[in-house]
Amino acid sequence: EGGHIGYGIRPSARGRGFGKRILALTLAEAARLGIDRALLTCARTNLASSGVIRANGGVLEDERFLESRGEVVQRWWVPTAGTR
Repeated sequence: EGGHIGYGIRPSARGRGFGKRILALTLAEAARLGIDRALLTCARTNLASSGVIRANGGVLEDERFLESRGEVVQRWWVPTAGTR
């Protein structure tokens, strides 16, 4: 589960591109800190989050069932702004 970056968008602000922008800015900060690629995770059913990750260059590594959450979680690697 876990990963380098986590984010959330309140329901009333969803669908406005904030997630894509937040992740892009955070990836730039990760690059500044010397991180070449970031691990992000999201539930397989969270299509909005996987879309945000994909839009920022994310590559799906795998999917794992997490018994503690009772759901399948996707693991994505995303290049930081320093490597794009």
